[in-house]
Amino acid sequence: MKQTSSSHPEEKSGLSSLSWRQLAIRIVFAVIASSLISFLKLDYIESYFYDLRVSLKAVVGLSHLNTPPIVLIKIDTKTVESFQGFPNYQQHSDFLNQLTKGQPRFVIYDFRPKDGELKDIEGDELQRKTFALVAGQIPNFYIPTDDLEMKGEAGKLKLNSPLEQLKIYPGIKTSDTILFAKDGVYRRMMVRYQEQKLLHPIVAESFNPKIQNTSAIRGLFSFFDSDQAYINYHPNGSFPSYSFEDILKGNIDNNTFRDKIVIVGTDTGKSAKEYALTPYSREINAMTSIEVHANMIQTLIDNNAPIRLPNWVNILFTCLISVLTVHVVLSLKPSRGLLLLGSTLLGFITLAFLLFIIAGIWIDIAHPFLTIFLCYYFFIPYRLIIENRRSWEYFQKNKLLKQVEELKTNFISMMSHDLKTPIARILGMADVILKEDVVLSSMQREAVDTIKVSSNDLLKFINAILQYGSIESQGVELHRQSKDINQLILDVIKKHEFLAQVKKIKIVQELEPLFPILVDPELIKQVFSNLIENSIKYSPEGSSVVVRTRESGNEVQVDIIDQGMGIPTADLPNIFMKFFRTHSVKTSTIKGSGLGLYLASYFVELHKGQITVVSEPNQGSQFTVSLPLQN
Repeated sequence: MKQTSSSHPEEKSGLSSLSWRQLAIRIVFAVIASSLISFLKLDYIESYFYDLRVSLKAVVGLSHLNTPPIVLIKIDTKTVESFQGFPNYQQHSDFLNQLTKGQPRFVIYDFRPKDGELKDIEGDELQRKTFALVAGQIPNFYIPTDDLEMKGEAGKLKLNSPLEQLKIYPGIKTSDTILFAKDGVYRRMMVRYQEQKLLHPIVAESFNPKIQNTSAIRGLFSFFDSDQAYINYHPNGSFPSYSFEDILKGNIDNNTFRDKIVIVGTDTGKSAKEYALTPYSREINAMTSIEVHANMIQTLIDNNAPIRLPNWVNILFTCLISVLTVHVVLSLKPSRGLLLLGSTLLGFITLAFLLFIIAGIWIDIAHPFLTIFLCYYFFIPYRLIIENRRSWEYFQKNKLLKQVEELKTNFISMMSHDLKTPIARILGMADVILKEDVVLSSMQREAVDTIKVSSNDLLKFINAILQYGSIESQGVELHRQSKDINQLILDVIKKHEFLAQVKKIKIVQELEPLFPILVDPELIKQVFSNLIENSIKYSPEGSSVVVRTRESGNEVQVDIIDQGMGIPTADLPNIFMKFFRTHSVKTSTIKGSGLGLYLASYFVELHKGQITVVSEPNQGSQFTVSLPLQN
């Protein structure tokens, strides 16, 4: 046998299941929204997030260089003070003679050509010829320029005589000015222009032959007529640096420059063109021009330029996050939705940062970041409209239900009160007839008995309805008294002895001695009366009903066990509901209001107890009332 107690309806999540049509509409709206957002130009915001990743990579120590093949030589303010001005051509010639003793592989002179002359270097004709001779004897001496040679114009970039033999080569530093982020930060380098290699890959391929074919350069992308890549920056001071005058005076060991790339330039603070804005700092004097060149060449030597994922990946991530955001806004509770969106955003940003720091992969953040906020604030008003409409509908339905319930209660109360008087008269007249000294035929007496029994049944039903109406409108106030449960049960059994004798049912009493407990005696007697009366009504003739009491833990338990028709398993969860009657009982001749068990359960729960039932069809039923010893 299976024990079952009164159950409550399962809690629902409050989220109605979506149809395929609704889901498809949401996805379409989300995709349209994300597509529109993906076409917005957010380069400035995206570049800001990129710079954060570059800086964070340096903070965690993953941008450190052990033995870079690049050496920087600076003409700074101390050099200008020492020479009482910028070094002239003669001093540069002496410098190069001293430098070449260390046998560097490349010497790059970052003194930009201007009007056929090297900027900031002065001297007479003889000094210029001497410089041209000394520099010309260095195999890999290059002067970078910001000018580009179009296809078919190779060799047109020249200095004035006598410096025309020196190698001037395009070595472009590309800032985000007109296009991209438009903030003037140098993040990219130009590798090839109209199928012509620029200076940086020519120098780098000497140390990394794998990039002789520029298509092998990591992170390469095409932009107009050029091939470009992003610079894998290292923090300021990552490359060894020496002063111009120390080299000239021979204070530095010549082996320092052996087989190295030597980049010579200025760091005087005289001109903003000596410096470049980088992801590490957007302020002037952030990084010298020669250090930017060093980072560009080092990126190509290591072939570790950051890879920016194609735009379709950005659109895909934006669409997925947009779909999630729309679903969250329209389906979840605000607190859970914000938590989920915040976790998603944090997780996505963490993924983007980790991929860049560990693998140098750049995932766009700006568009997915923006799509969460725009979709959230765009669809929230739509949800509010839906919620308000539902609230209004619920309010109207609830208002109507209250009116119907009030009408029903008033009708039942009115009808019950109006019916009690004629029923009492009918019962009175039946008693008068039975008490009269008039001899009635058996048929007449049977008719009067039937009138009396039917009137009593109807009166019980009306009293139950009135009691239910009173509970619904006013509730029940307990009047506790210290009572012996056994005595209350005996009083109830005595009341139902006649009904049991009519059906030849034996009521078996198994009452253990109990301590008195605080109860409302009238309500508890009604509980036992309803249960015992049901057991007698639904039990076959000649059977027995067992009433058992006992103490168990901190409770007094009362069992009422019958041998009746039992209760179908499917109906067990509902038997304590008001007006509920099983199908088998409804089709029988046994009358009932469907309120007896509801009232019994209600009164027991008022005493902080409970009723449980064990029953199977045709196997009888056992109702157990548990009441606490102390309230």
